[in-house]
Amino acid sequence: MHSSTTYILSIFIDLDTLRDRFIHCVFRSTMTASRRNFALLVLLIVMLFLNANAVIGSAEGSRQLKSSRNTTMTDRSSEEDEFKHEHSVDDPEVVASMVDMTIRNSTERRELGFFSCGTGNPIDDCWRCDRNWMRHRKRLADCAIGFGRNAIGGRDGKYYVVTDPSDEDPVNPRPGTLRHAVIQDRPLWIIFKRDMVITLKQELIMNSFKTIDGRGANVHIANGACITVQYVNNIIIHGLHIHDCKPTGHAMVRSSPSHSGWRTIADGDGISIFTSSQIWIDHNSLSHCADGLIDVIMGSTAITISNNYFSQHNEVMLLGHNDSYHRDKVMQVTIAYNHFGEGLVQRMPRCRHGYFHVVNNDYTQWEMYAIGGSANPTINSQGNRFLAPANPFAKEVTKRIVSPGHNWKHWNWRSEGDLLQNGAYFTPSGSGAAASFARASSLAAKSSSLVGTLTSNAGVLSCRRGVQC
Repeated sequence: MHSSTTYILSIFIDLDTLRDRFIHCVFRSTMTASRRNFALLVLLIVMLFLNANAVIGSAEGSRQLKSSRNTTMTDRSSEEDEFKHEHSVDDPEVVASMVDMTIRNSTERRELGFFSCGTGNPIDDCWRCDRNWMRHRKRLADCAIGFGRNAIGGRDGKYYVVTDPSDEDPVNPRPGTLRHAVIQDRPLWIIFKRDMVITLKQELIMNSFKTIDGRGANVHIANGACITVQYVNNIIIHGLHIHDCKPTGHAMVRSSPSHSGWRTIADGDGISIFTSSQIWIDHNSLSHCADGLIDVIMGSTAITISNNYFSQHNEVMLLGHNDSYHRDKVMQVTIAYNHFGEGLVQRMPRCRHGYFHVVNNDYTQWEMYAIGGSANPTINSQGNRFLAPANPFAKEVTKRIVSPGHNWKHWNWRSEGDLLQNGAYFTPSGSGAAASFARASSLAAKSSSLVGTLTSNAGVLSCRRGVQC
């Protein structure tokens, strides 16, 4: 039987019961109460029946309205599909909306349901609600956003399980080690059999189409050389503790099964990205390195740095090689949902030449400044939370490094929807050219009031089999 019919019948059944009770009450009232009480009881009965009729009408009307709405939406959808063109994007903001829509659609396809574990962070909501994440690890590759959203890493390859934390020979790495995995010529999704601390003798030079996935294990790259992404593409680095990286070099290092070469001094960056593209750095914890935590230089582009936790470091992030290296004008980097935490001094990031979207990050501490740059970069700061330090001379979020004879006032820097706390202030500049900011826009910013929630799980996640991360 139709649910609305059942509901209406249940109303009539209840009304019959109530009617019998009220008739009995009315009869008693005529015998014992005044005419005034009797009139009130009669009025109550009339109101009861009128209300019942209204409920019945509402139930039927709701059913008809739902049917009408479905029909109208179907007709409207058909009309839109008829005139829709796959390349019909006139507004840069639409591009950002399309990125968010892709994430939402991916989530819906996985049938997470209305009562999902969603937090509003589009990357995390794309995969973290899945209790079987370990079985579906490669779905992570469908969840990237921003300029690096097309990075697929080793999605199309086999799994490689790292079983050995040693790094005894950087030229002839032992099978089962991380170095042996990352140099292979084929796509690989690299995971870890158990918790381990990997102390690298020399830079870990990655080959294209690789994912390093630390979920399910406690993996540290520490106390030695760290990661170099050079002349490659399609890299995903997820779920690693990277800290205490040291300068190395003046040694032979293998970068592929068929090539090894002499390496000069490496600065001791946590992750160094050099002339590479389609790179996604997500949910890592980085601290205490000799140079930068992340450096992106020499014409690298199409990069997203998201959901990371940065702490205890001076020069956090460099985007751009130097002021005279004009090939960095092609650089596009998204910095989203990161937490810039305790013990940081400057460069969050420091930008040169290119286009940088700094969106929905949480800045809880800096000693000198948060966002800086030189050589006319375009910086689009949206929906971030900036908590200034107590030092009255370090309240400014921004810092410009200007060469003699140059004027920074035409550089396109803007703050839009940022939450500025404890006296923090952002100094904008430029004419606000739409074309420039369009090239520095990669996703739709959320309200800065949500930053605490969006970044609450920044850094390495605790992931166990059969449990949501």
